[in-house]
Amino acid sequence: MARGRELRICSTPGCPEYTTGGRCPDCRAKADKQRGTSAQRGYGTEHRRRFRAAVLARDPVCVACHQAPSKHADHHPRSRRELQAAGLDPNDPQHGRGLCAACHSQETARHQPGGWNARED
Repeated sequence: MARGRELRICSTPGCPEYTTGGRCPDCRAKADKQRGTSAQRGYGTEHRRRFRAAVLARDPVCVACHQAPSKHADHHPRSRRELQAAGLDPNDPQHGRGLCAACHSQETARHQPGGWNARED
């Protein structure tokens, strides 16, 4: 346990376990299992080779802050799920932008309220 942090109730509704923040280890493991691997969610070899590589080569500097190197290939302005629902290729680099880690985290928090596991599949 982290020193100096207060214990809080797990953020999963109905779970009585204490944690230093967020979900308890059991609830976190359950959510990760339900979420599936990155490959199961569509981020496999084709995504890495075709989408991610091309977006990061095109945008070597973060397109949001223009200060840090791009580390993440972010689907924008539509999400991967929205592209698939529209019958578009989510691995086409034209649907992405390069972001640094800080900007990617901010965008994820802004556009996916409740965090990664609160989204519907």
